[in-house]
Amino acid sequence: MNIGIIADTHDNAEAAERATEIFDEEGVEVVIHCGDFVAPLMVPYFDEFELHGVLGNNDGDVANLQAAFDALGGESELHGRFAGLEFDGLSFAVVHGEQLEEVRAIAAGETYDFVCYGHHHERERTEEGRTTVLNPGAHFLANEEDRTVAVVDTLSGSVRFRSVSE
Repeated sequence: MNIGIIADTHDNAEAAERATEIFDEEGVEVVIHCGDFVAPLMVPYFDEFELHGVLGNNDGDVANLQAAFDALGGESELHGRFAGLEFDGLSFAVVHGEQLEEVRAIAAGETYDFVCYGHHHERERTEEGRTTVLNPGAHFLANEEDRTVAVVDTLSGSVRFRSVSE
C-alpha cells in the first residue's frame, strides 16, 4: 500500500490539487495530513482517499474541520493533536510538531516505525534507531525544494518525495 504524507497546506488549493494528482499517480490509498489545514475547505480535496489528520497550531476552526471530516465518511478521521496509526503492520505517530523536542522524544522511544510531523516547512527523512522521522515538506512559506509531499510504500518501507511545484 502507498500512503501519502502531507503537511501545512495553509489553504493553498492549487498545491492541494497538485498533491492529490501526485497521490493518484502513485496509487496512494491513505493520506496522512500532519496539520495546518487552516480552513475546512481544504479537507474535501482529499475526498477520494482515506484521510487521517492531526491539528496544527493554525487549525482554529476545529468544529468545522471535524464536520468536513465527518462529511468524508468511511475511515477518515481527524485525530486531535496526536494520531497513532497502523497500516500493513507499520506504525505511524503523527503530530504537527511545533516542538522538535517532542518529535525527537517520540522517535527516540522507538515505539513507532514512522514519526510524521510538519510545522517547520522543511522536508526531512532521518533515522532514529528503528524509527524513520519524516517531514513531508510544506506548501506555504517553504523553499521551492521543500514544496513536497512524501509517499511511503508499506511493503518496502521506502519513502519518496515528490515536488508539488512541477
